Amino acid sequence: MRANAAIGLVLNEDGSQILLVKRQDVPVWVLPGGGIDEGESSQEAVVREIFEETGLKVHIKRKTAEYTPLNRLAKFTEIFECYAIEGELQKGEETREIGFFPLHKLPKNVFPIHKAWMEEAFKNPHTIIRRRLTEVTYWNLVKYFFKHPVWVVSFLYFSKMPK
Repeated sequence: MRANAAIGLVLNEDGSQILLVKRQDVPVWVLPGGGIDEGESSQEAVVREIFEETGLKVHIKRKTAEYTPLNRLAKFTEIFECYAIEGELQKGEETREIGFFPLHKLPKNVFPIHKAWMEEAFKNPHTIIRRRLTEVTYWNLVKYFFKHPVWVVSFLYFSKMPK
């Protein structure tokens, strides 16, 4: 199966901090990444997306995970551990805030599935995780809607808009 999305776990030089971006459309902190363009590999996509969102050029160290969707709410996603090799942090068009954070002291409002992906990757440093995205369900979307209705509506609205 070909990946539809590529996400980066971008670490600082000594691996003690992780790069997060606060989305422009929905005020949650997420891992940088996004969709894969036609003819582009997932590795090329993650490098491009990280640069567009953060201004950093990265080196991919390894693939950490492949997540298969259960439904139409999610996409087949590959996650890559990366290290910044060049550039200065710059907010991109889709980025409200950006920063490196200690792994043990993440900001509030980290998107729950991205937080789970970070934890899972760092608990399994020598394995590629391959599993279904059991967390992304219609029931969980309804629960999240009641907790953060504006965020869910904004996300659904902006994710359907043509680019």
